[in-house]
Amino acid sequence: MQSKYKVGLLRANLLAAALLLALLAPAAPSLPEALLLWLATAWLGVTATLLEFSHRRPSTVPWQLLPSLLLAALLWVAPERHLVWLWAWAVLIMLPQPAWMAGLNALLAGLTWWSLIDRMGPEQAVLSGLVLAGLLFLGLLRGRDLQPLRGSARRRMRLIPGLSLWPRDQLSHDLVRERARAQREGVHAELLILQTSRNRLWQLARRLCRLTRSFENCYYLDRRTLATLLLSRDPDQAERRRDQLLEALGTPDRLRASTLSRVESLGDECRALERQHTPVTVIREPEHD
Repeated sequence: MQSKYKVGLLRANLLAAALLLALLAPAAPSLPEALLLWLATAWLGVTATLLEFSHRRPSTVPWQLLPSLLLAALLWVAPERHLVWLWAWAVLIMLPQPAWMAGLNALLAGLTWWSLIDRMGPEQAVLSGLVLAGLLFLGLLRGRDLQPLRGSARRRMRLIPGLSLWPRDQLSHDLVRERARAQREGVHAELLILQTSRNRLWQLARRLCRLTRSFENCYYLDRRTLATLLLSRDPDQAERRRDQLLEALGTPDRLRASTLSRVESLGDECRALERQHTPVTVIREPEHD
């Protein structure tokens, strides 16, 4: 199944959940419960709306932290009406998240169960605690099993659907492929690395993707650095294209352009970019007599 169809189905589910909570909120008997339900409705609705841009980064904080806090608050404020949501902790703990977030979810699950003990008999409290602990354990195991699959998918997927923006690992593979293709087809290939401020990065990334050709990928290296591989007929055309890009993008903080045959490794190029003293550095093919 293609990614766009999976995103559409997930968006529909989130919107359905938001609609359900929106129907429950007006019937809430207390103001704190109503506010929490409306906040959860807003979170689901905004997440569904921005899903196409944010689903590539599922571990974002505090966006990921918010549903856990909302669930815990709802179980503390109105446990008699939302007791069944105690089992939702097993779902939250399966989501891709850093280790500290999984620990926080487990802690919040334990605290909410503890706060509900006086509403259950001793046998029910023990049984529900054991079941919850078992579900959390299975959720952690399932999340751990999915980590290699998520890592593999993250290396293959575009970071922004619809744009040719790929993660750093993909560039390491593409360097080898494009260098071999340039030698085979006799074209000029160039690695362009740009460094800018964090608040300009995503705007610059979208513009860079639109200014490059459909077969030329762009790459996200870190929160300040982008890269692209430019393919041209010869060095003269490559220089003209580079100048046009700079004019359209605006001069970044630093730019390093290297003919692909002169690139030893991506790590070396990134370190050289950090050390360079001029805004723009171009590494060309050595001239032959």
